[in-house]
This record gives sequence, structure tokens and C-alpha cells, in this order.
Amino acid sequence: MATPSITIYSTPFCPYCKLEKEFLKENKIVFKEVNVAEDTQAAQQMIMKSGQSGVPVTEIDGKIIVGFDKSALKKLLKIN
Repeated sequence: MATPSITIYSTPFCPYCKLEKEFLKENKIVFKEVNVAEDTQAAQQMIMKSGQSGVPVTEIDGKIIVGFDKSALKKLLKIN
């Protein structure tokens, strides 16, 4: 099975972003982190993809999850 492409749009001061990254690390999931507080172009891209300006926004193989939605992450990543 191919490794999913995962991007988390986050900020350094977001508690839910930290929780989500910890959850992914605990499950040995590799992800790319984009700091939208520093990268305004990435922030605009995140808003275009999700319709949201809040973080975290997670993109998994083109599917968008808004917020730290553990059940949605588990489902998309096939984590029990």
C-alpha cells in the first residue's frame, strides 16, 4: 500500500495543531508541516482548498480535514 501524502497547515501557537501532530507521530505517520503564520501564500492556498482560515487543516491525498478530527484521520489513514 502506498504511503499517503499528508500536509498539515498549522501555526506554532495552535494547541489543536500540536495535538494532531503528536497523534500522527504516535502512529508513526509521516507528514509535511506548513506554517501558515509565516507563509502567507500557503495560507491563501489552505483557504482556497478548505474554505477555512482556522487551523489545523490537513490534506491527505487531496482530501481535506478541517480541525483536529481524530476519527476522520483514523478513517482516512486506516488507524485502529
